[in-house]
Amino acid sequence: MRSTFSMRMSWLSFLMLLTTSLTYAQSITIRGKVTDAKDQTPLPGVTVRVVNTTTGTSTVADGTFSISVPNAEAQLEFSYIGYETITIPAGRNATLNVQLKLSSKTLEDVVVVGYGTLKRKEITSAVTSIKAENFNPGVARSPMDLVQGKVPGLSITRVNGNNPNQSASVQMRGITTLGGAVAPLVVIDGVPGGNLDLLQQEDIASIDVLRDGSAAAIYGTRGTGGVILITTKKGRGGEPQYNFATYLQRDAIAKRPDMLNADEFRKLSPANDLGANTDIYDMLINKDNLSQYYTLSATGGTDKSNYRAAVYYNRGEGIAKRNFRNQYGGRLNVNQVGLQGKLSMTANLAANFNKADLLGGGAGDFEQAVQRNPTAPVKNPDGSYLETSAFNNFNPIARLEQELSERDQQTIQGDGKVSLEIIKGLRASVFGAVVKNTWNDRQYRLRASQSSQQSYEGGGYAYKGNRMELDQTLESTLDYNTTINNDHTISAVAGYSYYYNTVETYSANNSGFLTDAFQDWNLGNGLYLTKGKAGMASNKTDYKLVAFFGRVNYSYKQKYFAQAILRHEGSSKFGANNKWASFPAFSLGWSLHEEDFLKGNRIITQLKLRGGYGVTGNSGFTSYNSLILLGTGGAYLQNGEWYQTFGPSRNPNPDLRWEKKKEWNLGTDFALFGGRLSGSFDVYQRNTEDLLYEYDTQLPPFVTSKIYTNVGSISNKGFEIVLSGTPVQTKNFIYSTDVTFNRQQNKMTSISNDLYRLDRLTFGDLPSPGNLGPAIRVVEGGPLGNFYGKRFAGFDDAGNWLFYKKDGSRVEAGAITEDDLGVIGNGVPKVMFSWNNNLRYKNWDLTIFWRGKLGYDILNLQEMYFGNQSWLPNNVLRSALTKHASLKVPAQYSDYYLEPGGFVKLDNVALGYSFKFKNNYIRNLRVYAAGRNLVTITDYSGLDPELEDNGTTTGIDGRGFYPRTRSFTVGLNLGF
Repeated sequence: MRSTFSMRMSWLSFLMLLTTSLTYAQSITIRGKVTDAKDQTPLPGVTVRVVNTTTGTSTVADGTFSISVPNAEAQLEFSYIGYETITIPAGRNATLNVQLKLSSKTLEDVVVVGYGTLKRKEITSAVTSIKAENFNPGVARSPMDLVQGKVPGLSITRVNGNNPNQSASVQMRGITTLGGAVAPLVVIDGVPGGNLDLLQQEDIASIDVLRDGSAAAIYGTRGTGGVILITTKKGRGGEPQYNFATYLQRDAIAKRPDMLNADEFRKLSPANDLGANTDIYDMLINKDNLSQYYTLSATGGTDKSNYRAAVYYNRGEGIAKRNFRNQYGGRLNVNQVGLQGKLSMTANLAANFNKADLLGGGAGDFEQAVQRNPTAPVKNPDGSYLETSAFNNFNPIARLEQELSERDQQTIQGDGKVSLEIIKGLRASVFGAVVKNTWNDRQYRLRASQSSQQSYEGGGYAYKGNRMELDQTLESTLDYNTTINNDHTISAVAGYSYYYNTVETYSANNSGFLTDAFQDWNLGNGLYLTKGKAGMASNKTDYKLVAFFGRVNYSYKQKYFAQAILRHEGSSKFGANNKWASFPAFSLGWSLHEEDFLKGNRIITQLKLRGGYGVTGNSGFTSYNSLILLGTGGAYLQNGEWYQTFGPSRNPNPDLRWEKKKEWNLGTDFALFGGRLSGSFDVYQRNTEDLLYEYDTQLPPFVTSKIYTNVGSISNKGFEIVLSGTPVQTKNFIYSTDVTFNRQQNKMTSISNDLYRLDRLTFGDLPSPGNLGPAIRVVEGGPLGNFYGKRFAGFDDAGNWLFYKKDGSRVEAGAITEDDLGVIGNGVPKVMFSWNNNLRYKNWDLTIFWRGKLGYDILNLQEMYFGNQSWLPNNVLRSALTKHASLKVPAQYSDYYLEPGGFVKLDNVALGYSFKFKNNYIRNLRVYAAGRNLVTITDYSGLDPELEDNGTTTGIDGRGFYPRTRSFTVGLNLGF
């Protein structure tokens, strides 16, 4: 028995030992490291799990992990917030190094479309998405500079050059309004009407542009000009990471006006020789300008709670003296996830504080720099400033020394969003935001200044002005996403939006000061207050927008796509009979490359057709235009007391309503040769109806002579092309290139109806002297931007003007009648294009960016006035003695002063070098040098052919101008 028991126990022990040995023999320990696929930085906190088991671990601070798997066939899942989850077979290797890519929310295949995102392949409308790595390199004075030339149909123009206190002018797909907002709606992290001052280029993760109506309709009344969606960088889990960036920038004059110097002026006009040699233009230039920028950001946390914080300082110096902007601020983002991922919260806080000197850089200063007598000294022998007495003269150097104009501004934005997954696929969210923008202006003009002497009896002038704008946004949404039978994908969003805007202003001014010692800090001490001549004003305006909106996206087998949008919106700006309106949109898409007849095609990688229609509105004008308003009249004396009178200042219009733009867009997206060549093509037709404009009325029954109402319509059409390619790609060298091209044309289809009629619209009134009238005339059935005037026919022997009459005969100016006038040019560019080239060799990178505009004319007012010897005793341009030598009489507005405005610019060149480090302290370091506005190829003789072409006064190059510059930058980006 004993031996039998012992034998049995021995066998059992043997079997248990064998089983354990086999089990351990099959179990495998896997060690490895998880890094970011883009920059190879280690990722701590990554969840590593054996699929279909409870076994799991996480990576430690240096991204390493160790885990046991039952056998070589086991699957390991790697997941991390913000990154794509991947599954890899364990295999028999003891070491497994894994790279995780950023999740689809941060990749180029995901596009922000307003109140959500869509995969790029699901897009059925005209949308352009640009990620941070594809922004224009170098320095951006405005976030819009980052995408200039990158978005077809988007015109971005700096009409005041590199003035640090002026923003860019932006317009999408041409002119769509006469009196409403021209610029696209800017939405920053979901906040509509976002303030661009709150953005630094290192804070921006992506810029998505909704170009057509079928995409922009989700924003209803503010979507006619397109929508620009800016997404800032957010926090991420893992070990804390820091990024530092800085640059220094110098500006230099690109081209200065060619006026006569003092010696040349003496020869031409010896009677006006005042004995000096003065170059006012040179004296106005800040030759020591140096703009500088510093920013430091930090990010870290866990996959459940993370943050990103950034601070910055920037001093922007203009090329003009007394023209700078100092600003500092920061941005904080906090993200929290709870309830096993069902509850999420995000909060943002951003602030900008800046102080600007607004005195320098005025267009009038540089107008004086051209026309002021160069033999006139700046000062008299007694030290006082010399003021010349010719037409429209003042001493700009004296103005800079004897006046001040400054602004202190503070902008703060706070926003937050809370989302809860109610059931699988259904999520409810509440979003709120407050943006407060305030500024304080101060001005003072010394008692000795020309302004004080001429207008204020030599008593100086002091001014204080305050402005406060407050935007409040509250939105709630329901998002639903589901997939049925793996074929039908549905995503939908429904929401409510409330927006309230208020603006309050206050100002006061006084004069008659006995001393300049107090400047504007003792405003009540001026004698004008006791004389009743001091000024005081205050004002408040506000309006509300309330909307209900929804969007449904559907796809079948990821081949057929459909989108439908409806926004129902009401605004306090409109009349009692038209407070609400609906803005529908729909679009379809078809991915042909998923069809059997194209699947596996070696040439065509992607081919998708798109088509859409959408209605958007324009409410970008001042409040209360639908209401009767009271205004102050004169005061009258009664029984020894003065009484203020009031009366109606505006007609009521209960029928005032939105401008509506109805737009069709057809497009195609394609990729060839495995994505080596890709692009898109869009063609559009847009009609803007119920244009808002001021029309004449009859008295009576109306109480004033004008009414703001809806009458006219404008049509726009055009096409847009985007091409991207990688012609060369080797181990060490990559060359990629992008081209955008668009052509557009417009027509004023109507300007009258049964109640209100206009024969024409005129814009661009020309300055004195000469009473030359408006330069631009728009008539029903004709394009916008037409220059309308006389047709030049030469000069007679005495240097007098000759012009063509309607019958072709040549006559003097006095014989020209209204019937002889005609269209002589057009100031709206027909074509815009860009060509971007990126070259990378090992650690070196080089960007060369060209862009241009074609097909328009420029009215050169500098030549019209300063290129004429009759402008004496003011100074003149050298062209008055060369190009216009035959001209002996004052200027006449005609096609003589029209020039072709087309240009091509080498707009940006940037060269950088990226250092690689293998340590635990420095992740990356890139140094770069960049230049902007380096070369301009044009037939235009003026300073710069790139003018204001957004709006109704396009193509007029004014007499005054902020100098155009070339910018040169050196900088570095450091990650540690």
